[in-house]
Amino acid sequence: MMDNNICNLLNIEYPIFQGAMAWVSDSSLAAAVSNAGGLGIIAGASAPASYVREEIRKVKELTDKPFGVNIMLLSENANELADIVVEEGVKVVTTGAGNPGKYMTKWKEAGIKVIPVVASVALAKRMERAGADAIIAEGCEAGGHIGKLTTMVLLPQVVDAVSIPVIGAGGIADGRGVAAAFMLGAKGIQVGTRFLVANECTIHDNYKEAVIKANDIDTVVTGRPTGHPVQVLKNKLAREYLNLEKQNAPIEVLEELGRGGLRKAVKDGDVEGGSLMAGQISGLVSKRQSAKEIIEEMFQEFENIKKSL
Repeated sequence: MMDNNICNLLNIEYPIFQGAMAWVSDSSLAAAVSNAGGLGIIAGASAPASYVREEIRKVKELTDKPFGVNIMLLSENANELADIVVEEGVKVVTTGAGNPGKYMTKWKEAGIKVIPVVASVALAKRMERAGADAIIAEGCEAGGHIGKLTTMVLLPQVVDAVSIPVIGAGGIADGRGVAAAFMLGAKGIQVGTRFLVANECTIHDNYKEAVIKANDIDTVVTGRPTGHPVQVLKNKLAREYLNLEKQNAPIEVLEELGRGGLRKAVKDGDVEGGSLMAGQISGLVSKRQSAKEIIEEMFQEFENIKKSL
């Protein structure tokens, strides 16, 4: 185990979280990351509560290491999931899209470490006041739903604003990204896009190949008019969506076009009509590896960089 605040807090070997990605972050990937020494995370998203409970139990069968569950607080299933993580003895909860304050007492009494994802300094401060154990500061380089600030800008400001440990997220895919995050004051990192191509990730092979083939300018942000910007790989769906945005199409039309897009990509392998959520760092993702290989390679690169400074 690294001598590190996050490792000590969560009893993990490497200070790396696997990002919670809807339709992607299931028991297979979460267990693999946890077994490799990181913190695997199951994405609650809008999944049925019974499914999330089942995935939690599957992870327990696959590993005895710590793992977490991500709860999107504006989802209809949030209240149910807040109870399930207590009932199932989950040790770490990450949250997004809301304030976990009303669940904090219940979670703390159950010994759960609560780590919200934030995209602003103001929200980071609010989460610390609410009793968060750490903060994930996620920049707009990330895949999926994003905020406005880059990791380079957001991370050091959040570090300066709170006294609890901060995990850097967004645009991190190798040891250089790890080193940069630590230089900016992070005590850990969260990685999503690179884990899309992990052997244990169960998304369709077409999706994985699209990430591997992507270059530095192959992502685009859709959904800004709806108030929910999403970073995806460029494809037919993204182009149609952006074209409708330019025409000032009603939000209802945009939402209908995007409905079910992530499922099409993840399950059906529809790389043109599906929503290929991925970060700007996709251009650095060039090969399939096990979760263990990904983590060990990133931290070996990080150690080599430290020696050269």
